[in-house]
Amino acid sequence: MTVRSYTHFINGRFDAAPTDFVERNAPATGETVATFASGTPEDMDRAVRSAREAFDKGPWPQMSGMERAEILNRFAELVKANYDKLVQIEVEEVGKPIRFARGDISGVVGLIRYAASLAMQMVGSTYTNLGANKTALLMREPIGVVALVTPWNFPALILAQKVPFALAAGCTAVVKPSEFTSGSALELAALAVEAGVPAGVFNVVSGKGSVIGKTLTEHPGIDFISFTGSTGVGQQVIEASAKNVVKTSLELGGKSANMVFADADLDAAVDGALMGVFFNNGECCVSGSRLFVQNSIADDFTARVTERTKKLKVGNPFDEDTDIGAMIDPKHHGKVLEYIDSGVAEGAKLLVGGGAAGGAGHFVQATIFDHVQPTMKIFQEEIFGPVLSVTRFETVDEVIELANDSPFGLSNYVWSKNIDTVMTVAKRLKSGWVQANTIIDGAPQLPLTGVKGSGFGYEMGQAGFEEFTQLKTLFIHTGARTPVFGS
Repeated sequence: MTVRSYTHFINGRFDAAPTDFVERNAPATGETVATFASGTPEDMDRAVRSAREAFDKGPWPQMSGMERAEILNRFAELVKANYDKLVQIEVEEVGKPIRFARGDISGVVGLIRYAASLAMQMVGSTYTNLGANKTALLMREPIGVVALVTPWNFPALILAQKVPFALAAGCTAVVKPSEFTSGSALELAALAVEAGVPAGVFNVVSGKGSVIGKTLTEHPGIDFISFTGSTGVGQQVIEASAKNVVKTSLELGGKSANMVFADADLDAAVDGALMGVFFNNGECCVSGSRLFVQNSIADDFTARVTERTKKLKVGNPFDEDTDIGAMIDPKHHGKVLEYIDSGVAEGAKLLVGGGAAGGAGHFVQATIFDHVQPTMKIFQEEIFGPVLSVTRFETVDEVIELANDSPFGLSNYVWSKNIDTVMTVAKRLKSGWVQANTIIDGAPQLPLTGVKGSGFGYEMGQAGFEEFTQLKTLFIHTGARTPVFGS
């Protein structure tokens, strides 16, 4: 296996080789697959200054929307041309099954193309009825230099939920990817420059968040922070942003409810239960890890989900038939196993799985617990692994109360053929995203947001694009003006 080696990407080019690197060992094999430059506060300062120069004096913010759209569409074509390479990087560094990595990179192409379309549609508004001789223009402008912090579970896809939208608005960006999965961010930055994005517009600094994250989020050259990650680190980002009173958007953790009513298409709902918790190894903030099943179908439905789970393949993520790959690193692997142990200790009924899977990597068996109570850790806390908790319910009111019994509020899912049930439940759920009769689905046009401990702000869609803009009001008086203090 060839080891890829990267330095920081600042001001349109890769840096000269630094003295310190971070090694990335593939979670599925333990082999070294990449080395990333270990960033310092000085490296991050250079990147921010480069982005600041590109925004204040460079051509990118001054280009027409059409010009930026043309470059972003070339960027999308280059991503498509490098599809296989980017898929391989995602599989090696994240440990996700290759079929899901393919979906991620296809999603990156779609997000860039959609953002390109928005570049041509950035509009303000005009007020012409304010009175004689008075007109007001609301002008929408790029917000400036943006700090974008991306996680390890979807390194390319979540970057594409941020960077193309920022660039479409005319902003310049500094990206801090996870030290585990920096390869795709660095590759994408180089492809953007190849497509025609000017130097300094898209910068990437790799390394540990504990070393360079604070430098980025507290830097006086930053105008906006967009962070995706854990709720705990998100709280630190809020504190850092207060230093310079910087607008912040946070997409944090989740503990989604996946609610199955007796009148649902049960075949589809069984597949949805599997998709909800085992997709991307369960390392997914919108994972439907809490499965609520109506009492009248609970025994049969849970048995069907369990039998399907027993057939899932855990192992080599490059195998086409692998369903669940490896946990991101040994520490997280151990954390997931501790949650499984807590479920057993607190009295939940273990139906399948329950431990580490074999192999050289950090594998966990697909695990299901039944009769999970709201007081249990596996009900309340985000596990971020292939562990499903099943809880039974009787009424609509009961399941809504159970679903909302969470410090998080990112996403929820409803399975029912009754539109009254779907609408009633959706309106009362405390989450930013609700899906009915599907799961972990969507489109670039649809914004994602959270409530409660899942954060605030928007990604994707028109609302996600507007996060990277600000309004300026121009109030115009024409003709003679009546003096206020006399002649």
